[in-house]
Amino acid sequence: MKTDVLIVGAGFSGSVVARELAERGYRVLVIDKRDHIGGNAYDRMDAHGVLIHPYGPHIFHTNADRIAEYLTQFTEWRPYEHRVLAKVEDKLVPIPINIDTVNALYGMDLDEDTIQGFYDSVREPREKIRTSEDVVVNAVGQDLYEKFFRGYTRKQWGLDPSELNASVAARVPTRTNRDDRYFTDKFQKMPAEGYTKMFERMLDHPNIAIELGADFFELRDRVQARHIVYTGPVDAFYAYCYGHLPYRSLRFEHEHLPDTEWYQSVGTVNFPNDYAYTRTTEFKHLTGQQHRGTSLVREFPTAEGDPYYPVPRPENELLFKKYEALAEQEQDVTFVGRLAQYRYYNMDQCVGAALKSVDYILEKMGDDERAPVDLVVAQATATPAPLIAAKR
Repeated sequence: MKTDVLIVGAGFSGSVVARELAERGYRVLVIDKRDHIGGNAYDRMDAHGVLIHPYGPHIFHTNADRIAEYLTQFTEWRPYEHRVLAKVEDKLVPIPINIDTVNALYGMDLDEDTIQGFYDSVREPREKIRTSEDVVVNAVGQDLYEKFFRGYTRKQWGLDPSELNASVAARVPTRTNRDDRYFTDKFQKMPAEGYTKMFERMLDHPNIAIELGADFFELRDRVQARHIVYTGPVDAFYAYCYGHLPYRSLRFEHEHLPDTEWYQSVGTVNFPNDYAYTRTTEFKHLTGQQHRGTSLVREFPTAEGDPYYPVPRPENELLFKKYEALAEQEQDVTFVGRLAQYRYYNMDQCVGAALKSVDYILEKMGDDERAPVDLVVAQATATPAPLIAAKR
């Protein structure tokens, strides 16, 4: 089997690279060990006719116009602003924490002029911000930390916030207004026909072939390719020679409720302190679908299963650096995406990193006639440069 480029993984990273290389005239073979395209963003109709996300909710948001424009080639959009409530004691309150959250919990009547004074009165300043606990306690004090963050983090990561990098808690800011949207990006929309339809259009190109249910490590010796784009776990590529990189996984419990129009008032409800699961998502909020029943999913974090979230701790970063050093020596392989770069990327960041990586792939392949990738894309994501794919 011959091809110009073998791409391992049909999620955002692999699909974007595949399309860009195909547009430049390269023959591309995309393989995935699952039986579908789209990676974790894959969606489908369940047995009851409700569009669901089998791997948990995926809500698209970005501040990068170029990335939104890029994906608009493959989908129309429906407006959607995600809202999340957290069950704290006997109340459902907005998260991220805002004025209404504080007022509901403490029976207060704060506004934009007085909320910062409240935070200042309860915060416990930390001289150095090293951990997620430091971030939260420094901003809002011990009580709000205990109510919203500690239990949720322990469930999600299997670690106390004091054991995790500050970056984890920094993803959920504390607000001094009444904005109850989970994200504040200027572009917040969902693919009108779902993510899978978007991926189908992205991969619909005469230069792209797709093989599903294909394990790279079983197939690699049977495929002749000028270059490999690998989006899987970097430690697996090197047969775990330095040991396994730690990941957190998820187990999903899906449920359909017939003759129930709505189960909850917002897309997602978090459970920081109750139950073994972290959150419940009701899909019709996300998709806008009309159906007399409703389908939802509960997420149970686990240490076993498919890798979802790199565990952000200094010792794990040091272990990744060993694999990165091996990857940098590869002339015929480029590592792209969350698992290959051991980074938590949002979907728009995956797209930006994948687009930027194309130029480096072409450089490695020695193609001097390449069309340049718009580097504004990667800059607009406001993420660090990809640690492997973008190294010259």
